[in-house]
Amino acid sequence: MPIILLPIALIALGPVARLLLEGVGFGDGFTTEHLTTVLTRPSTGTALQHSLITAGGGTILSILIGATFAYLVALTDIRGKGALVFCLMIPMMIPPQITALAWMQMAGPSSTILKMFGLAPPLGSPQPLHSPAGIILLLGIQHASLVFLTLRAGLRMIPADLVEAARMSGASSFRVWTQTVLPLSMPSLIAGGAMAFVTALGNFGIPAMLGIPAGYATLPTLIYQRLVGMGPSVLPEVAVLSLLIGTVAILGVLLSRYVLSQRGFGLVGLSGNPLALNLGTARRPVEIGLWLFIFVILALPLLALAATSLIPAYGVTLTFTNATFDAWKEVLFTQPVTRRAYANSLMLATGAAAVLLMISLPLAWLMERRSSPLTRLLDGLIDLPYALPGVVLSIACILTFLNLPFTDLTLYGTIWIILLAYLARFFVVMLRPIQASIAQLDPAMEEAAASVGAHLGRRLRDIVLPLAAPSAAAGAILVFLTAVNELTVSALLWSSGTETLGVVIYNLEDSGETVMASALAMSIVLLIVVLMGIVQAGANRFPKGVIPWQS
Repeated sequence: MPIILLPIALIALGPVARLLLEGVGFGDGFTTEHLTTVLTRPSTGTALQHSLITAGGGTILSILIGATFAYLVALTDIRGKGALVFCLMIPMMIPPQITALAWMQMAGPSSTILKMFGLAPPLGSPQPLHSPAGIILLLGIQHASLVFLTLRAGLRMIPADLVEAARMSGASSFRVWTQTVLPLSMPSLIAGGAMAFVTALGNFGIPAMLGIPAGYATLPTLIYQRLVGMGPSVLPEVAVLSLLIGTVAILGVLLSRYVLSQRGFGLVGLSGNPLALNLGTARRPVEIGLWLFIFVILALPLLALAATSLIPAYGVTLTFTNATFDAWKEVLFTQPVTRRAYANSLMLATGAAAVLLMISLPLAWLMERRSSPLTRLLDGLIDLPYALPGVVLSIACILTFLNLPFTDLTLYGTIWIILLAYLARFFVVMLRPIQASIAQLDPAMEEAAASVGAHLGRRLRDIVLPLAAPSAAAGAILVFLTAVNELTVSALLWSSGTETLGVVIYNLEDSGETVMASALAMSIVLLIVVLMGIVQAGANRFPKGVIPWQS
């Protein structure tokens, strides 16, 4: 147990603990004076209220979108399931600030598409997305994939014979869903909702792009503004605000864990036959409705982003005569920083997913099968690095790894500090789906293997790993897609030669190169399509259910 828990605790919680020590004045004598000062400021209470409103509203919307798609894709006979899943995952692939930018280009007075049809409002008109409703809308769309993938992995574990038995007994499709499917899938739904809430609570890109222009501050944007405005002198204040975000996140997670503890089912793993309830005459209207929704939340913003990448200068109306790929050529082939960013982001995302996959499986098993006060404490705190804004976690990593203990070495300015920050931040993204999957497995199978002499390693390899493979693959996909476009963690950790894609996109947009930022963002979407195509080409080599977008 110490071999597993100690390194995980140091990597995931070490930087947070170091930041909190800075927050309570470690080195100058412990003091709580600034705690009261920061927490009683009106700006803190307002930002907390705004964070709860946007994160809560975004989570409800994510659950509605993700659960609707998950139940229809996993349980019914609709066609084109792979394409629907892929399209629903794309918003998660795009950095939050690019998502906000695409929607603003689609709906605002500077919309290239609206200008093409003469529908753009006059310049100077208010941007409708600069509002709490706009933030909630984009947070809900951005994080719906978290709910979808987590819930769909759980739905795949429901034995088809349970549903068939209910159908043979005369139960309608609605009754099968409410009395059989919904109770069995509730743990995965709650886990996905908790993950969406924690993610929305610490999201920086969307509230910054949509909230700061409207004067609507959330806790992450308040922290960012304080850091930018005052510099390292506000680290104790940042630590207090970070503790506030972490407390809210942990309370939400503990509530979800309590609800999960009241619901336990001994499932036997991946269902042999996928569920496919017959929708009958309702199938075509359902398919049309799903694709219309995908078109509105995905196709229109991406068309706006693509249109912006083809104009000669930002603000110019796109026509067939002035459309150009100059921005694509410049950002992809002329600037060497883009090639470095592609290599760094792919390496960091792949490395983080691989490392977290290897350590999350035994940890999840340990938490579920060998529960102790220590594992429960770690389980409650593991969400903290993910709940904190990325800029805060990056400061914590700088304080922790600037000077390694007992050595003269430093990781600051190297790519390894970014990798360690990714491991801390995305740990929960990998752990929670696997944990929810193992919690639903019947331990009798492992007990039977142990009774005939199978050691722990073999039980994990031959029983737990195959049955938890869909959830593990879903977690790996989530980590990779989230890390490859990550910005807020690496924004303060990168240096020359260690740029990531998120950093390059942000720098381009911040410097007014919106056209090139749009071109780079579109190239990332195309890259993901190619990578998914490569995985799909080798689908026959993977166990059933490992590839999340396959039926």
